[in-house]
This record gives sequence, C-alpha cells and structure tokens, in this order.
Amino acid sequence: MWQSYHLVTELEHALALLAQHGVRARIMAGATDLLNELERQVRPDVDVIVDISNVPGLAAIALNAVGEIELGALVTHNQCVAAPLIVERAWPLAQACWEVGAPQIRNRATVAGNLITASPANDTITPLLALDAAVTLRSLRGERRVALQDFYTGVRRTVMQADELLVAITFAPMKATERGMFIKMGLRKAQAISLANATVIVDGAETAAGLHANSVRVALGAVAPTVFRAQQAEAFLVGKLLDDQIIDAASKLAAEQARPIDDLRSPAAYRRSMVRVAVGRALRAIVAGDTRGWFPAEKPVMLWGGDGSSPATLQRAAWQSDGNGGAPPIVTRINGQQVTLSGASKKTLLRMLREDAGLTGTKEGCAEGECGACTVFLNGAAVMACMVPAPCANGAEIVTVEGLAAPDGKLHAVQRAFVEHGAVQCGYCTPGLLMSGAKLLEECPQPTRWEAQQAITGNLCRCTGYYKILDALQHAGAAPVLD
Repeated sequence: MWQSYHLVTELEHALALLAQHGVRARIMAGATDLLNELERQVRPDVDVIVDISNVPGLAAIALNAVGEIELGALVTHNQCVAAPLIVERAWPLAQACWEVGAPQIRNRATVAGNLITASPANDTITPLLALDAAVTLRSLRGERRVALQDFYTGVRRTVMQADELLVAITFAPMKATERGMFIKMGLRKAQAISLANATVIVDGAETAAGLHANSVRVALGAVAPTVFRAQQAEAFLVGKLLDDQIIDAASKLAAEQARPIDDLRSPAAYRRSMVRVAVGRALRAIVAGDTRGWFPAEKPVMLWGGDGSSPATLQRAAWQSDGNGGAPPIVTRINGQQVTLSGASKKTLLRMLREDAGLTGTKEGCAEGECGACTVFLNGAAVMACMVPAPCANGAEIVTVEGLAAPDGKLHAVQRAFVEHGAVQCGYCTPGLLMSGAKLLEECPQPTRWEAQQAITGNLCRCTGYYKILDALQHAGAAPVLD
C-alpha cells in the first residue's frame, strides 16, 4: 500500500516530510478514508505516509485567544460529541459528528480528515460552513487561513498544496440568540452516507407572534459538487416571521438551488425533494425550540471506556520504515503481553493480528470499516482493526477477543451472556460484538436497551435479528462477573 511510513511525534518533522516528498506523500491521522483509498489503489501516486496521530497538542477542543472555538487536526468525531463546548456553542456540529459512521469509526475518524476528503456528502462540512468556519494550513513556507467557503474547488478537490497540513479548524461560537440544527437523510439510521443533509442556523428574536429571523444560514450537502450555502433562501428569510407559509417558501427556494446527481444511492429528483424536507424540518424544529433530532437524550455511547467523558491518552512512540524494504519491528502490547513483530509494516492492524500475531479471533468481513467483525481495543478505545495501519500499533496497547476472558479461564460477563441467551449464530460476527459489548459495560455497567443498540451500530450480523444479542448485553450488565 505504501513504500515508506513515518509515524512522527513532532509537527515540524511532518512538515519537512511533506516538503521533501510533495505529491507522493499524504498525511494520515484517523485513516478511515485514506486507508480505504490506498487499499483500492485509487491513489497510485501516493507511496509515502506521514502519520501525525502521535503528535502532541493536536487533539484539543478549546476557545482560542480571540474567542473562537478551535479544533485541532486530531480531534475526532466522538470528541466533538462528548465536548460540552461543542454541544452548547456549536450544536449542529455535535449532531453531525454523531451521525458519522459508528462508535468505532468515530473513535478514529477526525473532523479535519472529513473536511480534507472533500466529498460533498461528508457530514461535518455543512455545519462548519454554516458556522462560517475557517481552516489553518501550515507548511515550512508559512501559515495561511482559508475560509471554508473558499476551501473547495470541486468534488474531492481543495486549495491545499502538497506540502500543507491542516492544523486547526476555527469558528465563532453560536450566540445566545442563535438556534441551529443538522439534519441528515440516509438509507439507514447508522453507517449511512448522506443522500442529502442540511444545517440551518437562525439568529432570531421571539415575539408574541413567533420567531422573527434577523439572519439565517442554510448549508446543503450531497446535492451539488461541493457543499454550499443556499443564499436565496437565506436572503428570503431575513426579517420575516417564521410561520408555515414562509418556511415552505424558503424550503422550496433551497431545493431549487440544489444541483444533485443520479447515482446508485438516489435519483436526483429525490435528493432535491429531500432538501425541501430537510430545510423545512430544521426551520420548524428551530421555531418549536426542539432541535435535538437523533442526538441522544441519554449519555452518548462512545466505546472508549471509563466514564465516556474523554478518550484514552495517545501513545508517543515514533516509528518509520525507509522505503527500501527495511523496516524496524513493531513493538506493542497485545492482551497484556509485549510482542515484537516483523514483516507487518505494510499491513493493516487486522492483518498483523491475524497473520503475524496468530490471533485469528479478530475476523475480516468487509475490510472497509462497515461490519465491525474486526473490532479490537486500541489504547482503550474500540476501533475497527481493518481501518488502522499496523505501524500505529507500535508502542500501543491492544486487546483482542482472545484477551477478554480472565487469566484463570473465567469468561467475561458478555461472553457468558451470549452463551446463555443464544446470541451466537454462525459465530463470524461474534468476536466484534463481544468487544463492543465489553467496552459498553465499562461505560454503562447496566446498559439500557437504547445504549445496547447504540453500542452495536457498527456491528453487522447477517444470520438473524439482534434481539438475543441485545438481551445478552443487558443481561451481562446485570451480572458483570460470571464464572
């Protein structure tokens, strides 16, 4: 997949490598998009990987010196979901991050990566565009700030130069008078690519007659070559009372501005119709003061352990291969034991575990982050091993399904519950389900039905329904230690 891999611990080192290798190099962080592209050989010109996932200081969400919310390049979707600052002051972004993939993907995928991939269907672009966000690009030549509305030049194309790295995303917090909502239209409730999505933010004033709009921002995704602002609808709404007639007219204006395509997932006419529906729903929800949508009323299920409030600490180990066939061994801890593995430098973590560590409990199903059969714990968080480059394991702590049972042979509570409730069918998906369930119990010792459902949104079972699996997860929570 690559000729050389550089797992760096310093930002300047990453910038130097980009300057040296130019278009042959790509930055890797979450890897959930780029790894798929490399596996499918759609980027044959890329043979140098610069992995910044161990660079300190890039995973923070904070207010900067000028009062803007700033997301570092390594901030993941799950971090945004869990961050009070995002939930309270950038609500549509929290909603969009929750709609991305499944917990295992959200634990790895970065918001910066979602922007850089530049697909018009990527969910976080629309809220950030509606929030008037900007990105900061850095290279050895210097630093520049680009408004997100000027960042995209076409489908999967941006203004970034080959030697530049996106180091931050910044935007003003929503004001107390502003309300917003993100709405996604997909073919299913989880692991879905947007057929259409919309973010609406209204700065308004409540009167006896209702909500008057002082300013409105409407951003639309998956219905044009790039995400865009529906400026005609925005201008139409300014100064008006947001009643049903005005909302219907604005929704139609937004739909008229869409330029969707026909593809395997949806005809263009349906996408255009969904723009009208999404914008209308968002505006009505804003007027009603009920913009929660699909965002969980209960504590979101993260699958990163602990109390679910923060992710695990990053490891700080550097590692690199030289591109000439020479690569140091990967030294890691698997199921509590330190191991040294050679020959895995161009593999995914999934294949390293199966082929080099001999741990075949982790299954390969889709190999593209869809089925969850390869779920393992990486530094305490559940991830899909097919979406993690093997070099990321250097200096890391990994737990596979073989490590769930206690050293004395006692089954983990989830394992025993699966047996007792008949939750095992052919067994192929079972290891991944067990790993998701075990991590769920760390966060929610007695999970509700909803929490159990959320925990396995990234795990597919093709044998049957999920009722017995959900029963087992809830039963395991009622009896966390079984022999």
